[in-house]
Amino acid sequence: MKQQPIGIFDSGYGGLTVLKEITAKLPQYDYTYLGDNARSPYGTRSFETVYEYTLQCVKWLFDQGCPLVILACNTASAKALRSIQQNNLDKIGSSKRVLGVIRPTTEIIGKYTKTGGIGILATNGTVMSNSYPIEIKKFYPQVNVFQEACPMWVPLVENNEYNSPGADYFIKKNIDNLLNQSDSIDTILLACTHYPLLMEKIKKAAPANVTVLSQGEIVASSLAEYLQKHREVEEKCSKNSQTSFYTTDSTEDFDNRAAIFYGKPVISSHLSL
Repeated sequence: MKQQPIGIFDSGYGGLTVLKEITAKLPQYDYTYLGDNARSPYGTRSFETVYEYTLQCVKWLFDQGCPLVILACNTASAKALRSIQQNNLDKIGSSKRVLGVIRPTTEIIGKYTKTGGIGILATNGTVMSNSYPIEIKKFYPQVNVFQEACPMWVPLVENNEYNSPGADYFIKKNIDNLLNQSDSIDTILLACTHYPLLMEKIKKAAPANVTVLSQGEIVASSLAEYLQKHREVEEKCSKNSQTSFYTTDSTEDFDNRAAIFYGKPVISSHLSL
């Protein structure tokens, strides 16, 4: 049986915050990261376009031999994952697997709230998909979910403005908008993989009694459990502790910005799709 890396896909850089936690939790495996930077952001695009782009990138990772692909992107998970699982996997290869970041998060988030109020901070695309309220209700029907779209947050991070006074303004504005929807919110989920870079400012803007969660550690723990339960997939994953990076845009730009998200130097290769 030929073993191959686990594929990690994101529309750009944010998935690197998830990959960072996955490699910390599961350092023995090999990983191939693909960032579709040339066509990002996905958050403002239609369902059809996100599905088309995501499927293209997933197919490329499968063509590299990856037995398992993680959509480390909330927009792709919200707008494309189910369609790919239902419509494409059988044609691509019945043994291939695609997982997202929404289900692992919604499975456990209800355990954090004491008041039954959960706030979601996300891109326009993720909020419009309504994926988080729908999925959380499946596991925690008694919980109330409130959402706030934060269209300026990703540009602030990607343009290296996340430490600026301008970032403080937009972060406080969006958190206030969210909390004004209900006094019951005691847990906030950062439902975009870019947002962990704003964590310090988010915690400063949020009340001390509100728990703020990012997805990286949750997804890493979920992946570890998945591989334990699905040995037929785990046995196909190579284990040389190596990670390769690909981008559909400039490798120089990607490497410079990716290091901010990943926490260590990155050397990428260019990919034309």
